[in-house]
Amino acid sequence: MKRAVSVSIGSSKRNKAVEVTLLGEKISIERIGTDGDMEAAALKFKELDGTVDAFGLGGGDLGVRVDGKWYALHSVTPMVRFVKKTPLVDGEGLKNTLENRAPAFLDRKIGEYLNSHGRKVLMTMGVDRWGLSQAFWDAGYETIFGDFMFGLDIPIPIHKINSVKILASILMPIAGRLPFEWVYPTGEKQEKRTPKWGKYYAWATVITGDCHYIKRFMPDDLKGKVIVTNTTTPEDVEAFRKAGVKYLVTTTPVFDGRSFGTNMMEAALVAVSGKGRPLTWPELIELIDKLDFEPQLQELN
Repeated sequence: MKRAVSVSIGSSKRNKAVEVTLLGEKISIERIGTDGDMEAAALKFKELDGTVDAFGLGGGDLGVRVDGKWYALHSVTPMVRFVKKTPLVDGEGLKNTLENRAPAFLDRKIGEYLNSHGRKVLMTMGVDRWGLSQAFWDAGYETIFGDFMFGLDIPIPIHKINSVKILASILMPIAGRLPFEWVYPTGEKQEKRTPKWGKYYAWATVITGDCHYIKRFMPDDLKGKVIVTNTTTPEDVEAFRKAGVKYLVTTTPVFDGRSFGTNMMEAALVAVSGKGRPLTWPELIELIDKLDFEPQLQELN
């Protein structure tokens, strides 16, 4: 049996292990959280290096790619310094291949609902999900990018995707050298919610991005909203249901009530491929098509 492991600096409360069958082969996928402790994550990678078929880096990214340009997140790099044998991915491949299919999926499944409620999307962090950002923009959605608000706590909405590119070119060389926990919730911070930016949540029909960013500031009332995200636990789903969310769309498959992060699922695809290295984007697309991976839709209310 192949084994893929995501080592995450996120909360250990979100740990999960399941066995699935992909392309006729059984594979164990497991998420291990270290509650914000980067050194513990580094040591877990060291312990497992060479004993599993693929690693996912969870709760952080090695960098972000915006319009083809790569911006490294230097504070995350030490987490993977001991990885010498096992191929490692951080989910960037799936963010730019699988996730960008979400707008077309929404059209097929709930197009009439979107037409009647308005094609308006709040993208919590455009630089973090460039493929998804570009896909919604190209699909003609009126868009607010929340990079200043959700990433830097600055009350400035961004309305143009070109502005996101300019922001990335100016700020990412600086932000990429900041401690990662300054810009992204880690460990127990992932369990905290402080309602904020309510008027932008209220404005949008679709709210999309990393689940932790969405939950971190979401208001109590999200009646009728469409959430597009991933890495959702049953507790996350219940929180969205309680808030009145109409539809929940996860961009990665749901296994045993849980949608895993892009890093976990990309690691699973690397493992099942048997190539012993990260896959190229064309190789990922080929596997995604073979597996018939597509977003998952749940009607919550």
